[in-house]
Amino acid sequence: MPKPNLPADMHTPAYVLDVASLKRNLEVAARLKAETGIKLLLATKAWAMPAAFPLMRDTLDGTTASGEYEARMGREEFGKEVHVYAPAYGPGEVERLVSIADHIYFNSPGQIAKHMATAKAAGRHVGVRINPGFSMATLGGALYDPCAPGSRFGTTKAESGSIPWNEIDILHAHALCEAREEGSIGLIRHVAENFADEIRQVKAVNFGGGHFINRTGYDLVALIAALNDFRRAFGVDVILEPGAGLVVNTGWLVATVLDLHRNEKDIAILDTSASTHMPDVLEVPYTPIIIGAKKAGVLAHTYILGGKTCMTGDVIGEYSFAEPLQVGDRLIFTDMMQYSFVKNTTFNGTPLPDLSILHEDGRFEVVRSYGYDEFRRRLG
Repeated sequence: MPKPNLPADMHTPAYVLDVASLKRNLEVAARLKAETGIKLLLATKAWAMPAAFPLMRDTLDGTTASGEYEARMGREEFGKEVHVYAPAYGPGEVERLVSIADHIYFNSPGQIAKHMATAKAAGRHVGVRINPGFSMATLGGALYDPCAPGSRFGTTKAESGSIPWNEIDILHAHALCEAREEGSIGLIRHVAENFADEIRQVKAVNFGGGHFINRTGYDLVALIAALNDFRRAFGVDVILEPGAGLVVNTGWLVATVLDLHRNEKDIAILDTSASTHMPDVLEVPYTPIIIGAKKAGVLAHTYILGGKTCMTGDVIGEYSFAEPLQVGDRLIFTDMMQYSFVKNTTFNGTPLPDLSILHEDGRFEVVRSYGYDEFRRRLG
């Protein structure tokens, strides 16, 4: 994988969005829409960089949020349709959301009974999230499986009789995480087979996110066929709300080696952190790819890469390099747009990485830099 052409004097750590890669991914999204007639929403829980929203508006139909603040950002920064879902809404939240969101999804019969009248009175479309009892989430086990046993997400088939389906606009089924086409198609067919009566009473079906449509090898033709079959069978609108699937492989996290150390093995301390900047490395867990590096022992020089926080487990992984690392070396972690800076923390006062954009003409733009004030502000 070639290194991107980044400024030699750029500040690190920094997330860098690659516009050319994002546009390639959006071409796939545009094809999916054109050949199926579905709506596509950006799931801002996975990725949200308002400075880049103008690149996406012509392709996508809007945003989907996981709470009031994300919904507000979608309305103010992206525009177009705003959808919002939460497992439960706090006092006054739905009353505020009706002035922000076009479509409000509820999780349970109790939430419907409590809030639907407010949403309907404001002219908003109402959705219900079901738990279809089906998932092909491909990473993280139960931690990332929205349909795992005991999941708090969605109304099960056994409880769905308590929903007034004749008053519901959208049936919502989110069951995937980084799924290939067999997961997407499996969900579509499972919902069609098990919730046909409910589907025939609503106007639209939202198959949620987790559709990794831009992953290498994803069979988009098969997904298109499944979506068209579903639409022909039921005559309803269909919505997908990918997040990571829109921004996979569209950017990097750039870090610098601060120090070299040894404790039985060679260790490199970086100015980035797994626990604060790459939380999924520890949660999933997984080992991110570094341009020019390989697994431990493959190349001549192997290092444990650690973050600069005081957390003992703040270890990114063990990698090998062709040449010995030097203090000041720059390391580029790939595929670092989804579920990265949207999940960052300032634990230990660790500086937040810059947010940057590499434009197609080679121009490098720093969208936002963070300093002490951001850390201090969050502590009251």
